[in-house]
Amino acid sequence: MTSSPPRPQPLAGIRVLDLSRVLAGPWASQILGDLGADVVKVERPGNGDDTRAWGPPYLKDADGQPTRESAYFLCTNRNKRSITVDMASPEGQQQLQQLAAKADIVLENFKTGGLQQYGLDYASLNAINPRLIYCSITGFGQSGPYASRPGYDFLIQAMGGLMSITGVPDDEAGAGPQKVGVALTDILTGLYATIGILAALQERNRSGLGQHIDTALLDVQVATLANQASNYLVGGMVPRRMGNAHPSIVPYQTFPTADSDMILAVGNDGQFARFCTVAGRPEWAQDERFATNPQRVRHRAELIPLLRQTTVMRSTAEWVSALEQADVPCGPVNRLDQVFADPQVQARGIQVDLPHPLGTVATVASPVRLSATPVQYRMAPPLLGQHTEEVLRDWLQTDHPEKAIACNAEA
Repeated sequence: MTSSPPRPQPLAGIRVLDLSRVLAGPWASQILGDLGADVVKVERPGNGDDTRAWGPPYLKDADGQPTRESAYFLCTNRNKRSITVDMASPEGQQQLQQLAAKADIVLENFKTGGLQQYGLDYASLNAINPRLIYCSITGFGQSGPYASRPGYDFLIQAMGGLMSITGVPDDEAGAGPQKVGVALTDILTGLYATIGILAALQERNRSGLGQHIDTALLDVQVATLANQASNYLVGGMVPRRMGNAHPSIVPYQTFPTADSDMILAVGNDGQFARFCTVAGRPEWAQDERFATNPQRVRHRAELIPLLRQTTVMRSTAEWVSALEQADVPCGPVNRLDQVFADPQVQARGIQVDLPHPLGTVATVASPVRLSATPVQYRMAPPLLGQHTEEVLRDWLQTDHPEKAIACNAEA
């Protein structure tokens, strides 16, 4: 019996012309590259993607000296080839149009209408390549009174409501709106852009035609308010900041321990009863104020101080060990050094080291785990313009790439 040949990656043979910068667009194109697409990242001559300058820290070379490759850029540009093109020049515009004619996907995050002057907008490229899937990422979308405004993650976290429900409660010290510790709206927008692109690819298999995908940070931010948005729409109450507490589940927050803090995430009444047993207070599970989750939510102000008085009596490790044996969800609040030292994180291979022209790049693995066609880490994030001539040979099949490019490689 002979074994079957390995199956190609899901997006093998798909070509992506990536005109995006910073995070949301590059996050989407990195996912596509991880799944096997040939992603060509188009960068400005001289400077490249804005995030190349967003440091320190910077990648260190073999001698331990910092290079010009920023950690920020490295986090979101794996499995891509970089070319440099001056899209403001007629030669550069012609070059990009030629590449778009060979592409399956164009990804861009310019201001609404910003690429029309270069002949790189959806209408222009669709006329050249009707099968093209063109994904635009903007702050506010292609329509509406804010369409022309620039949008940034921090701004959208505020305007989209996330900061109104994130941070210390208003009646406590340090109260006030708080952004999330990473540019989460950008990352979520990259995920939704990827989902839209994959859906459009599937639809193209039926119709043979591409389409325009309009992805807006504000849309994504409001959509991902999830239960908080639903609570407002259904219940009519404006959610408020609750720190680490949950509006609908108790106890579901941080608690102090003898040496640090821990997370207690009790999702049902059985878990609460088991916690009470481990804590040596089984009577709490029989108390009518605390016996059910709706009652615990109603009597939150009475229960939480009792729990805090109990959790400080043991260390985090002691609580985690005892509660895990009782099947009560809990865990430590880890720093990033503790995250990457965690045995589960290490067992899952979440850190991936890739060879780079200037050294070795440590990256975070894709969380997409496919059994038959797994993610392949083919290339470290590229140097600026590293693949200009190579891409022109591959995509345009020319023996003289130096005659077809507006600006040569700068790596």
